[in-house]
Amino acid sequence: MIHLVGMADLKIATEENELRTFGLGSCVGLALYDERAHIAGLAHIMLPTSPSAAPPHVAKYVNTAVPRLASLLIEQGATKRRLCAKLAGGAQMFAMASGIDLIRVGPRNVEAAQEALRSLGIPLVAADVGGRYGRTVTLECLTGKLWIRSVQCGERCI
Repeated sequence: MIHLVGMADLKIATEENELRTFGLGSCVGLALYDERAHIAGLAHIMLPTSPSAAPPHVAKYVNTAVPRLASLLIEQGATKRRLCAKLAGGAQMFAMASGIDLIRVGPRNVEAAQEALRSLGIPLVAADVGGRYGRTVTLECLTGKLWIRSVQCGERCI
């Protein structure tokens, strides 16, 4: 069964299920999984840092979504030392004609996600980030495979 993860949302699933999110531009899709326990989670994160310690939308911000997703997986049977991460998105969707970045939301999201994973001791084992194009990702909970589709680059698995 495919479970859809909306923007500023996160979900976990097990076994033969899949998690999918659409429209990753500057947003990042963060996949966490424990391959032995066959449990995985996917977050569609919009911004690097929440404006307050207790934001109303935990999944909207990297600094709150990453720890929350990890804790949900552990609550459902994952083992922290076996958690691995994969990351997609973080595109630089907007630039000025001179090539100077108008806003660096995508690259900042990627940097924040990498830092959040480091602080939790979760290895980032694969990534498909950057560029100037959107992505759709599907996470296989049984295997931890992250399928990435884009109009510009077709489909690939990390």
